[in-house]
Amino acid sequence: MTGKESGAVRVIGHLRSADGKGVVRMEEHFEVGIDDVWSALTERERLARWYGEVEGELRLGGRFRARVRASGWESDGRVEACEPRRRFLVKSKEPDEPSEDATEVTLSEDGDGTTLVVEQSGVSLELLWAYGAGLQIHVEDLAGYLAGQEPVDAAKRFDELKPAYQALSPQLAADGEAINDTEV
Repeated sequence: MTGKESGAVRVIGHLRSADGKGVVRMEEHFEVGIDDVWSALTERERLARWYGEVEGELRLGGRFRARVRASGWESDGRVEACEPRRRFLVKSKEPDEPSEDATEVTLSEDGDGTTLVVEQSGVSLELLWAYGAGLQIHVEDLAGYLAGQEPVDAAKRFDELKPAYQALSPQLAADGEAINDTEV
């Protein structure tokens, strides 16, 4: 994985604000081809092995319901954009939240491997640190799945990541400047 290390904790997320909302960005390289990564991200059976249960239509304009294994989080969403093997954008909304957040995933071939970039925007600034830790766990679970490993103990990993991401969040500049450029 790439990113900064905080003690024994490697932080791969970048946090910033835009229009008064939080944005989390992750970038990771996988030693597998783009078709394998795309399939793991978009095929219901494979998603269930590392991410959680997804019901509904996983196609452009399709609506879905997700139940995330690591956290128990549930949400309704829709597929806003889909460019097979390259990019997709989903918008989702928690039942008790007034606004949607957006998650954009892009893939690019990188030698024999694949680079994944995930950006989740429109999240609460107060919980930005938690979104950062949670999204990193999902990226790590995807990496583990692609390497033939079991998902991590999400609660334990969240507790490990929590201090590093909390240390990043208070530094969030009002102008939207990235905040993980300092050591934590």
